[in-house]
Amino acid sequence: MEGRVVITGMGVVSPNAHGVDAFQKALKQGRSGIRFIPKLQELNFSCCIAGVPKDFEEISHSYFSEKQNSRMSGSISYASVAAIDAWKDAGLSLPVDDSPADWETGAIVGCGIGDMELIATTIVPVVNSGKVRKLGSRIVEQVMGSGISARIAGLLGLGNQVTSNSSACSTGTEAIVEAFWRIRTGLAKRMIAGGAEGDSPYTWGGFDSMRVLSRKFNDQPEKGSRPMSATASGFVPGSGAGVIVLEDLQTAIQRNARIYAEIIGGRVNCGGQRGGGSMTSPNSEGVQRCIRETIADADISPNEIDAINGHLTATFADPYEIMNWSKALGREPGCFPYINSTKSMIGHCLGGAGAIETVAALIQLSEGFLHPSLNCEDLHPEIKAFSDHVVHTGMDYPELKTMAKASFGFGDVNSCIILRKWDTNENHKGDING
Repeated sequence: MEGRVVITGMGVVSPNAHGVDAFQKALKQGRSGIRFIPKLQELNFSCCIAGVPKDFEEISHSYFSEKQNSRMSGSISYASVAAIDAWKDAGLSLPVDDSPADWETGAIVGCGIGDMELIATTIVPVVNSGKVRKLGSRIVEQVMGSGISARIAGLLGLGNQVTSNSSACSTGTEAIVEAFWRIRTGLAKRMIAGGAEGDSPYTWGGFDSMRVLSRKFNDQPEKGSRPMSATASGFVPGSGAGVIVLEDLQTAIQRNARIYAEIIGGRVNCGGQRGGGSMTSPNSEGVQRCIRETIADADISPNEIDAINGHLTATFADPYEIMNWSKALGREPGCFPYINSTKSMIGHCLGGAGAIETVAALIQLSEGFLHPSLNCEDLHPEIKAFSDHVVHTGMDYPELKTMAKASFGFGDVNSCIILRKWDTNENHKGDING
């Protein structure tokens, strides 16, 4: 029988907070982490605002030695801090350097674009100047695609599968789905999963050129990220990392771990860039299939979903996303689940978005509330019928039990998970061998 998978630890480095407790407060308060970035103005960006974690250099130096920090790039640093936080939050001890590998624990932590900052400011100019030997011996590990998961594996001594995925904006949620299935099929007892993205104008420049970034709110940064709004003018770029610890239920119970939630279903697919889908637009059938198949995998009725943490980026795609959810769930505006967008507070963290937002969903589930979606007081006319179910103002929701989280990315790729709040009275120990 397929095993049950629970979440026992969380870590987050977000534009509006570092750490689960601080992130919870920021979510409840509806506190934005989006700020004006002078460097973007200097470089003539149309969008001069972004979500960037504050004081991170100081934070990183409180975790790692100078030597360790010198081997990390932006996305790797964000993910490494979040991974250590998640590991400790799960009640696990950091290994000593000479300890044996943990053969039953692995990591799938990805990134959307990689360290463009290091490539642009170090590798390209040094190579072009003919001084390639000055790059040193650490440059490859800082920019290789698997650098994030490899660094985390070394920090935590992981001996199971260790890999980094990359599926554009779907990366973080996809990593969680893949880790979930690895445990469910008995290939691992525990997995670290999530996603990260560094902050750099070299990462964001292409999006600015595409004119998909918010450009009308440079003088009001906190108003710039406007998911579901009629006045949305594009997404606000963001950065950071989210990491969770997934664990086989029996293993978690045996070590008396605190359990936040159970993942009861997960799916990943692609629309094939057919049926209206393209490199930058979703095939609605693919989105709806991903949602329906996740619900079928969870073996629940669509009516059991209490809330959705949406992908909702503040682009033209937002109304389509709401409609796809409605069709996939078979739930019209009057009976639609509550829906909110974490991006309204932190911007779009690209490869880290789905993982950071999954942490937000888990916090809301475990604490019984829904955070507000900022800046959507002027709801897009195509979705005004859903207004009563858009979380405009934060709300207590102690009955919150089942939450859906999905991410959709360039390449017409989709990922979705269903999270069920852990209730020790309902999920008694007798279930673990059922």
